[in-house]
Amino acid sequence: MRSVGVRRGTRWILRDVLWTVQPGEHWVVIGANGAGKSTLMDVAAARSFPSVGEVTVLDEVLGAVDLAELRPRIGFASSVAAHLIDDAEHAIDVVRTAAHGMSGSWQETYEHADDLRALDLLRRWGVESLAEKEFARLSEGERKRVLIARALMSNPELLILDEPGASLDLAGREDLVSRLDAFARSADSPSMVLVTHHVEEIPPSFTHALVLRDGGVLALGPIEMVMTSSVLSEAFAMPLLVQRVDGRYTARAMSS
Repeated sequence: MRSVGVRRGTRWILRDVLWTVQPGEHWVVIGANGAGKSTLMDVAAARSFPSVGEVTVLDEVLGAVDLAELRPRIGFASSVAAHLIDDAEHAIDVVRTAAHGMSGSWQETYEHADDLRALDLLRRWGVESLAEKEFARLSEGERKRVLIARALMSNPELLILDEPGASLDLAGREDLVSRLDAFARSADSPSMVLVTHHVEEIPPSFTHALVLRDGGVLALGPIEMVMTSSVLSEAFAMPLLVQRVDGRYTARAMSS
């Protein structure tokens, strides 16, 4: 992204964003509510266009590329994506339909290889036993993992996860972080971008961080240089003590 800005009416949601994700890097994007994280991810996933600036995704310039060809190369999981899924869809169909870029099954046909890949992805994220269960009957944590499996169905070169830990309880969060960490360490892991409000959701293997504040980039770079008490205190407008133990971050308000 080069000098990227997004305007809605008279309000700038993003402004002057300069950001590069290199192959093999795993980024966390963090910031307070309204900082512009989801808007940034919509642009990065080629789901929307910037008002100003230039965006190049996987060597393709937005505005000069066929999005039908680009989007399957980008895995994208978000709460918005969950709302597009029919409650009656079985978990395996939620994953499998991504092979055709669809949010629900219709009259399309699948090869045996599609079935095997969908089942393998459900297995990888610990929900293979739920393959025939309706999406509406899944727990919040189960839905999150099914949607990540769906985002990986097309074997993307870039994976974007917009708040995958939202609404999860402690056990669900820890399970998700563990699986994301293992996936990020695997040889077949694509470049990844993870959006969160909470430092506790950052897998230990993530390499870089971008901190947003009021639509602008407050800090970005190697994670150990960005995830500091001073940076996050400014980002959240509160004195915070940020610590890292065994690769995991915690943050709490400083005592007065």
